Amino acid sequence: MAIVLAAGQGKRMKSKLYKVLHPVCGKPMVGHVLDTVTATGCQRTIVVVGHGAEAVQAYLGDKAEYVLQASQLGTGHAVKQTKELLGSEEGTTIVICGDTPLVTSETLEGLMALHERNRAAATVLTAVMEQPAGYGRIIRGTDGGVLKIVEQKDCSSEEDAIHEINTGTYCFDNAKLFAALEKVTNTNNQQEYYLTDVIGILRGEGDIVLGYQANDPAESIGVNDRLALSEAEGHMKRRINRRHMLGGVTLIDPDSTYIGAEVVIGQDTVIYPGTFLKGMTVIGEQCIIGPASDIEDSRIMDGAAVKQSVLNQAEVGARASVGPFANLRPGTVLGEEVKVGDFVEIKNATIGNGSKVSHLSYIGDASVGRNVNVGCGAITVNYDGYNKAVTTIEDDAFIGSNVNLIAPVTVGKGAFVVAGSTITRSVPDNDLAIARVKQENKPGYADRIRSRAKAKKDQL
Repeated sequence: MAIVLAAGQGKRMKSKLYKVLHPVCGKPMVGHVLDTVTATGCQRTIVVVGHGAEAVQAYLGDKAEYVLQASQLGTGHAVKQTKELLGSEEGTTIVICGDTPLVTSETLEGLMALHERNRAAATVLTAVMEQPAGYGRIIRGTDGGVLKIVEQKDCSSEEDAIHEINTGTYCFDNAKLFAALEKVTNTNNQQEYYLTDVIGILRGEGDIVLGYQANDPAESIGVNDRLALSEAEGHMKRRINRRHMLGGVTLIDPDSTYIGAEVVIGQDTVIYPGTFLKGMTVIGEQCIIGPASDIEDSRIMDGAAVKQSVLNQAEVGARASVGPFANLRPGTVLGEEVKVGDFVEIKNATIGNGSKVSHLSYIGDASVGRNVNVGCGAITVNYDGYNKAVTTIEDDAFIGSNVNLIAPVTVGKGAFVVAGSTITRSVPDNDLAIARVKQENKPGYADRIRSRAKAKKDQL
């Protein structure tokens, strides 16, 4: 079982966004925490919500059960709100804060293993910090167990010199936790019910209370302001990049590569500097991505290349080439070995295998077949100011430069549209379409225009 504390307002964030919904590497903090406790095998997860309760529940959905802490009266009070759901349960309960995104499932598993192996009443996740100021100190007994947790403001000079701190994550024997919570009082300056008081209560009753030290002190970071958010982002970014590199991905410059928590990348893919990979993006093997590409919620197949381009909810086929400076908007699907060149924008369109849209074109609301060539400056004119319409270009067609295709219109298989044409009617298979205004040359007229312009200027 797990209890995730996510009821605090987070005033120090100075934000309209509820604190635990602030993202770290693209995923809200409480999402990181919930995924971590789920990975440990917890059968039930209770999220204690307060400020922003509806937003948290909307994000997490049915991944958890919820209780409301209507008044924030301390961490002990928050845990006590789960009594109706968990008070009669037997077993181990993890208590963790929703603003600690860096805690790993491996650490929680180690914490639980120590706790259950020794049949402890409580086990505290601790960390050793070079600069422990602001954290509660872990006071251990001669037996190595935890005697108590002393908050920074209450430390003696000897206690202040201790570098082992309380991370705010715990394992409890569930029955003993709820029994001890009944004995917690709010006789303190803040008049709050502290979960840390449970440790002293259990120890005073002769129960075993242990401490499990995290290998990485960064896991103890609790995000209360934008500075801590930035620190957590940096740690998570390095952790994610390291995981991908150990998995066979080349990051040319990890410090300038940003990969979201949910991104999947195949082996032998190379990521160049200045690249952002976000959301649910999936990249195959042997791809070349970047430099300076921004890719979100997109799928890129094996062997594809994306250079200095923006992709959002797009799909790029195997061995396709995108960029530089292309913009693939939602609904774009590129087939295998498609070429999309510089300054091309594609939206809600399918491009068939082997087709080319090489430069300076807009393809929107369109179906483009196989082995089609779309020339420079071609446009599917898909919007009449009121409605969108579809353009269809069938296999092996050729669209010349600077062509306007006024949707709805179909260019048939093998058809040829001459450069500079504005097409308003469908073109049958293998036909040639030309739609230009007849050219007329006026001898010497350019000199007349210049003379008139000069005369007008001289009069001013």
